[in-house]
Amino acid sequence: MNHFADHAAPEAPQGAQLGSSQTGAPGTLQRWLTGPRVAGLPVPTELPPPALSFEFFPPRTEALEQQLWTCVRRLEPLAPRFVSVTYGAGGTTQERTHATVARLVRETSLTPAAHLTCVGASRGEVDDVARRYWADGVRHIVALRGDAPAGEAGYVPHPDGYAYAADLVAGLRKVGDFEISVAAYPETHPTASSAQHDLDNLKRKIDAGATRAITQYFFDTEVFLRFLDRCLAAGITVPIVPGILPVSNFNQVRKFSAMCGASVPGWMGKLFEGLDDDPDTRRMVAAALAAEQVRLLQANGVDEFHFYTLNRADLTYAIAHILGARPKVAAAL
Repeated sequence: MNHFADHAAPEAPQGAQLGSSQTGAPGTLQRWLTGPRVAGLPVPTELPPPALSFEFFPPRTEALEQQLWTCVRRLEPLAPRFVSVTYGAGGTTQERTHATVARLVRETSLTPAAHLTCVGASRGEVDDVARRYWADGVRHIVALRGDAPAGEAGYVPHPDGYAYAADLVAGLRKVGDFEISVAAYPETHPTASSAQHDLDNLKRKIDAGATRAITQYFFDTEVFLRFLDRCLAAGITVPIVPGILPVSNFNQVRKFSAMCGASVPGWMGKLFEGLDDDPDTRRMVAAALAAEQVRLLQANGVDEFHFYTLNRADLTYAIAHILGARPKVAAAL
């Protein structure tokens, strides 16, 4: 606890020389004691561990396959609420996504959520994919409109398909009693005509039957908290789970963020200055930065987080540990 936060700065004792007698400029101690007091975040043990979920992407090579399953095994003991597996633009990873999700069901204790998009398939084809997931024991779908395939100028609905994510959510409700998560954009989807239009679209997805929204990553906590205010004012009451991206490759994230509409604060770039050839220090900076972000959100009452792991477990595991998550040890037989 910061006891200084409850008291005004003490007066200097009689005769104390806090300032420079020669220049009249304030000395170090005077500067320290006359500035505003900033209370610290709650002690981590004062808050219960939040609910966690993790996102993986399906591997393209044998080496990436090994990296993915190393990540899965590292994070599995933390008993996340669910883990999601992404789906490539235009449905390009459909079979790899399905194979990864099916293996998660067979070989782990994790609850997988499969990404499913509207792109490049008729309603019947999408429904068939959903039925395959149901038959494999998958009960959670992340329903997305999806991005246009590479080389196409923009998203165009399939003539016989689900046009948008809200339509997909409604269709999935007819296929099975899935838990359905959808995407939310605190800084507005890059193709939306306005922030209000984007929020209205989120409301349509929720009204169609989605049970949770997971946000695009962001780095400014105030952006997310203001977005929550707008969601509640719009009548949205389901959880809006913050998507957290631990950043170890700043240059890569800055380029990607320019395409997806996520802002990157200038102060963040300064934290990574001079570290292009120093991956170990970048990871330490990334861990500190993300831990501060989630701790501040937790102090503001947020009790559920979704981590974009990029199939690398160490950063996510460290942050989860700071939040109070601990491996669940199976009871001895």
